[in-house]
Amino acid sequence: MARPRVGIQLPEVERHVAWPEYLAVARAAEAGGFDSIWVGDHLLYRADGRPERGPWEAWTLLSALAAATERVRLGPLVACTAFHPPGLIAKMAATVDEVSGGRFVLGLGAGWNEDEFRAFGLPYDRRVSRFEEAFAIVRALLAGERVTHEGRYARADDLVLAPAPARPVPLMIGSNGPRMLSIALPHVAAWNTWYDRFGNDADGFAALNGRITAAAAQAGRDPAEIERSACMLVRLEGGAGERPEIPEAPALSGPPERIASALREMAAAGADEVILVADPISERSVRALAEAVALL
Repeated sequence: MARPRVGIQLPEVERHVAWPEYLAVARAAEAGGFDSIWVGDHLLYRADGRPERGPWEAWTLLSALAAATERVRLGPLVACTAFHPPGLIAKMAATVDEVSGGRFVLGLGAGWNEDEFRAFGLPYDRRVSRFEEAFAIVRALLAGERVTHEGRYARADDLVLAPAPARPVPLMIGSNGPRMLSIALPHVAAWNTWYDRFGNDADGFAALNGRITAAAAQAGRDPAEIERSACMLVRLEGGAGERPEIPEAPALSGPPERIASALREMAAAGADEVILVADPISERSVRALAEAVALL
């Protein structure tokens, strides 16, 4: 059985995290054999009765992390196309890919958190239609094309990336919605899903993965060309409850051997990469999880 690649999501809004801790966690992941590091792209949370909270801006963090690491792939999990004009998203992606030496993956989605849209003055309506126009511009620019687009939601007038991207930056879609998949699957290199969408176990992932295979074929794409990426919630001993328990998707826990076994089960179910969402997410947690990675 092929070994799955293993990534780690860096802290988001579990608690306030300053830059030195982000750097320490990222470097621990690289030293510990992880294949990738990921940053959530959100602006502000006001829901669930908790205090207002938000992470640092994702693209700025990604550029700093790209310069501070050498081997791991990195990207947003996933970037919301509504937060920036599409030409600027492509420009930022090409820049981070340059800084990283070709280690960047552009995960994209339409966004869902209405509170942050409204707080920052961003339109929340027609999110999929807006995504469709933005996605067309972003992917064309990153493929080295010159773009003119006069759409309902997005515009570009003889737009080109200069300097040109050193390579076509790989795209990943973070959605299970049928319409989003029909838009993205003909073009992306990878698809990603969050743990609560498949029950956080291999059987649930296999069932969802089958749906993605069917959707890819329906979109006219060879399903084998699309890598499959899954996030898994892992609760370590002494977990701080930073991620709320979801009864339908219980957290994976146990010694390194159990976690490694679950990762192998995910690979057998079709996952090319498993991105661990750790509770708690800290340098110590990453070093503990590296023991499981070493067993693969």
